Amino acid sequence: MLILAIESSCDETASAIAFVDEKTEKFEIKSSVIASQIDIHALYGGVVPEIASRAHAEALSKITYEALDKAGIELKDVDAIAVSYAPGLIGALLTGVNFAKGLAFANNKPLIPVNHIKGHIAASYIENDIKPPFLALAASGGHTSIINVKSYTDFETIGRTRDDAVGECFDKIARVMGICYPGGAQMDKLAQNGNKDAIKFPSAAVSDDTLDYSFSGLKTAVINYLHNAEQKKENIYKEDVSASLTRTIVESVITKLEKAIDTLGYDTLVVAGGVAANSHLRTGLKIFAEKKNINLAIPSLCYCGDNAAMIAVQGYYEYKIGNIASTDLNAVARP
Repeated sequence: MLILAIESSCDETASAIAFVDEKTEKFEIKSSVIASQIDIHALYGGVVPEIASRAHAEALSKITYEALDKAGIELKDVDAIAVSYAPGLIGALLTGVNFAKGLAFANNKPLIPVNHIKGHIAASYIENDIKPPFLALAASGGHTSIINVKSYTDFETIGRTRDDAVGECFDKIARVMGICYPGGAQMDKLAQNGNKDAIKFPSAAVSDDTLDYSFSGLKTAVINYLHNAEQKKENIYKEDVSASLTRTIVESVITKLEKAIDTLGYDTLVVAGGVAANSHLRTGLKIFAEKKNINLAIPSLCYCGDNAAMIAVQGYYEYKIGNIASTDLNAVARP
């Protein structure tokens, strides 16, 4: 089975072709094309939704035919078209959804609606031999959730951030420190040369019986530290701030993951989303997994950020259960 997928939930326009061996359910990504908007949004210090939507509209047709060309196939060879329809920036999602709907209708192909978060988790199926049930952490600039993955299509969110997402926390603090967008990636590099014990910041793990996080207080604490140091004309070592913040975030994340693992008794943890690319988080989770004697599945860096290959993979499982959309499919910012 050949699946063409479209992803446009935020600031990456992506198209991919995935081949699925339906007997073994093994995936081969024939092509994965991404048109990044980082240079555009860097001018404004963050994603501007209206600009993102226009950039998607300009890129979608080009990258889709580029994906087909790289895969060595034509549109008529595709068996189904999958598209990310939720959650995300509503205007950005609409461009992808409407493009996919037109493509599917004009070529008489089934249209598969895919939840963006499910897609991130499905990225782990590309390179890892894992099967549900398992625990998953989805961490990105817009989302931070602990998810009980009961089956390939049945997900239950059992923990979430009550305010800012972890990636948003990184990016907003980076902006205050004068680090260019996207700040999270730059802070990852700075933290490698910093002292993680230099500054004590409050945990983002909510101190109750839930599995929730709150990154707003941590973000405020770091920004207050920066402002106070600036007012006192004290030296600010970006490396130490980055390392101390990163350590706090990693420890906060693991605190709730350990509770979730102990509660559910699963032996597999999947970590997905853009923040899964953070080298310190990856290292911390590997140490945690060894301590708990559980399997850890983290996608390669190319599948951590937004991409269409993950949408194609999840699209296959949605197709299997008959989740086919009609031409009235709409985008949903927060399902």
